[in-house]
This record gives sequence, structure tokens and C-alpha cells, in this order.
Amino acid sequence: MRSLFLRIFLSYWLAQALFMVLAIMIATALRPSREISNLQSEEATFLSEGVQAYDSGGETGLWKYLRGIHETNHVRLFIADEQGRDLLGRTPPKWVLRAQQGDMRTAESFWGRLGPPEFLRSSMTTADGHHYTMVIELPPAPSGMFGPHGLPIFVGILSSGLVCYLLARYLTSPIVRLRAATQKLAEGDLAARAGVPQSRHDEMAELMRDFDRMAERLEKLVNAQKRLLTDISHELRSPLARLNVALELARRRSGADAGSALDRIDRETNRLNQLIQKLLTIARLDGGDEFVQKSPLPLEDLISEIAKDAAFEAQDRRCEVEVDVVDDCVVTGNARLLQSAIENVVRNAVRYTEPGTNVQVRLEQGLGAKGPEAVVRVTDSGPGVPEEALDKLFRPFYRIDDARGRQTGGVGLGLAITERAVALHGGSIRAVNRPQGGLMVEIRLPLAEDASDVAGTGAADVVSAVERG
Repeated sequence: MRSLFLRIFLSYWLAQALFMVLAIMIATALRPSREISNLQSEEATFLSEGVQAYDSGGETGLWKYLRGIHETNHVRLFIADEQGRDLLGRTPPKWVLRAQQGDMRTAESFWGRLGPPEFLRSSMTTADGHHYTMVIELPPAPSGMFGPHGLPIFVGILSSGLVCYLLARYLTSPIVRLRAATQKLAEGDLAARAGVPQSRHDEMAELMRDFDRMAERLEKLVNAQKRLLTDISHELRSPLARLNVALELARRRSGADAGSALDRIDRETNRLNQLIQKLLTIARLDGGDEFVQKSPLPLEDLISEIAKDAAFEAQDRRCEVEVDVVDDCVVTGNARLLQSAIENVVRNAVRYTEPGTNVQVRLEQGLGAKGPEAVVRVTDSGPGVPEEALDKLFRPFYRIDDARGRQTGGVGLGLAITERAVALHGGSIRAVNRPQGGLMVEIRLPLAEDASDVAGTGAADVVSAVERG
């Protein structure tokens, strides 16, 4: 059966059928079979002796005989003549009357009709032509939970629950594996696969195989993109180096008239060199943190040094960079990468804030989904960003306005490097427009589990770590 629908249908059908069969079988088995066999072998004798007791002693004689049978065999007997009248003058239960008339299923309920008969019936005709019918009420089955209805229902529920449990496990196990593979893929593990058992060929198995093919294709495309980016960056470095040498030779051989053109070539060459360096940085960050050395790092000192450098650059625009450290935050990370990530955001804020305004850098502790975090918020008073562009700010080569990009010299890689560096440290970054105007960029990094190792670490140590990186 390759159809998942057919499996579900037949499994539930089997559960219900098993419930019915077991209920009937247990209800039948609960009846003491040996005792019933003894009663069946003696029922002709009971009827014959009962009629004789009635003929010889009337109702009194028959009553004494039936009482003795009840005390010895724990059953009740009902004997009626051909007119259906009870020989003791009693009014028998309705089911006895129906049994005397030949109805083998005397129960009125549906479940009662499915169960075994609750009586034995026999008849005889005497020598004088009178016809008598006897109905023997069988001993009752055990009562309570394991009575005629309790135990069959209990066993039926137990058996159907077992079948449904196995079916649920069968259906949900591939979903659980698929969910785990999806989470790994979302976290950046492109080698994650669901792994389909070879024995499965239903719809869920096909879905898992499609997921594995998609993940494999995605891994190949991303790896090819990374290799292309790295290869192109490396290949461009060699002609750039030769271009710099040729530029110096041209300066020596040319006159003063060519100075401005050569200076322009030098500036563009430096920009191209910086672009290649950023591309290589992105390629390395996309490769993971295998070669990134991390250590406990106090963010307060790192941010203070970044703010000093940014404030020096902001003097031309009559701007200031304010640092507000609310809490001491220590993270485990690479000083050079975190310095580059936060510096890119601060320098962007200085570049786009309105002249004469301040850029604020705030550091405090926050609580994230995975525990305490260091929260760095950088706000400016610039024109902000269109709402539809907020999610695209951290894409490589994305620029809101090409004219503004040419004016500032940006190529759209700084925030992309920041996003990858933050993600490499297990953090997150987002950008939102401020209601009063300007942009706020928030960086969240998980705090170090043990900050005692960095006690006494100062700004000079952080700067030294940045320079060594």
C-alpha cells in the first residue's frame, strides 16, 4: 500500500473491527463454558422431573423442585404449558416469554443482541399429549469493570488505542524528522537531510525525498556562489597589485599634467581594493566560525574606542557621538569581527544623520529567547529608510539610492558584513525607523556564561586584540 490515505482508512477500520470482535469474543468467553455444558446435558432431565413434580405435587411440588435446582446449580427455571402459562402462576420477564416463543435474541439493546444468548431452552411432549417448554436462565457473568460490558469495552479501547498509537507514530515520525532537518537548514546547516527510510513509499516519504533534493540543490547553489565570490576576489587581487606597480611607474615617467589623472586612478584602485577585501570578508564569514577565535570580551571598552574614532570623523558634519552604557556586558566573540560589525553601523549613522545632530550608542542588558543578551542600539537623526527596504539593508550590494551611494562612496557591503559577523556570534540585528525621525539599528549578542575571566580587562587590551585580529 503506497497510499497514505489507504493506510489511515484501513487502520481505523481495523481498529473498529478489532474492537467489535474482541468484545464479542470476551463476552462469550466470560460465560463459564463447563457449567453451561453441564446444564445443556441436564436440561432434558430438569424438564422431565419438573413436569413429574408438577403432576404429582402440583404447584407446591414444582416449587420445591425448582428451589432445589436453584440452590444446587444457581439457575432459575421457567416451565410453561402449551398456552404459554407458567406452571407456578408467575408472570415471567418479557425476555422469558420471547424465549418460550422461539426468539433466540431476547435482548432489547443493540449491544445485547450482539452478545451470546443468556438462556437455554428445551421442550417436551408428554404421553397424554401435553406440550411443555422450559427456559433456563444462565448464571450471570462477573459484574463491575470486568463484567459483561466493562471488560469487552476496556479491551476494545485498549486494542483500538494501540492500533491508533502505532498509526500515529508511523505518521508523525517522518514529520518530526522533517521538522528537525528544516530547523538545521534554517540555522545555516546546508548539509541537513531528512533521511527517508528505503522501506517507505507513501506521500510522506515522497515529501521527505523532495525536501532532501531541495536541500541538496540549495547547498550546491550556495557553495557555488561562495566559491565564485572567493575565486573572483582572489583573481582580482593579482591584476590590482600589477596595476599599483604600473601606477607608480607612470608617476615617475609622466609630467605634472598627468598628476590629477593618476591621482584619480589611485583613488579608484584603492576603492576596488577595499571592495575586494570586503568580498573576501563576506566569503570567510559565510564559511562559518571554524577559523574564528573567540574569547570573553567587554563591549563597553570596545564601543568606547569605536565612538572616539567615529566622533573624530563626525567633526566635519558638526555631529557628536554619545555613548550611554547602562550595564556592563561581556560577550564571547572575536574582537576584530565585533569591532568591524559595530563600527560599520556607527559610521553609517554618522554619515547619514542630519548635520549638527548627535548619534547615540546605547549598551544595556536584555532578555532574549535563549537567555540574557547584550543589546547595542545605534540611533541617528537622518532621513530614515523606507519601510519596504528595512529587511533588505543587510543584503550584499543593496543600496536604497544609487546617487546617495555614489556620493558617500558606499557599495552596500558594510551592513552585510555586520549581519554575518553578528550571526556568527549567535546574535541578531534589525533596523527600525524612529517615530521622531531617523533610524535605529539594534544588535543583540548572547552574554558570556562566565565573565570572571575578563575581570580587569581594559580598553587597551581590547584595542590590542582588535589590532592582533
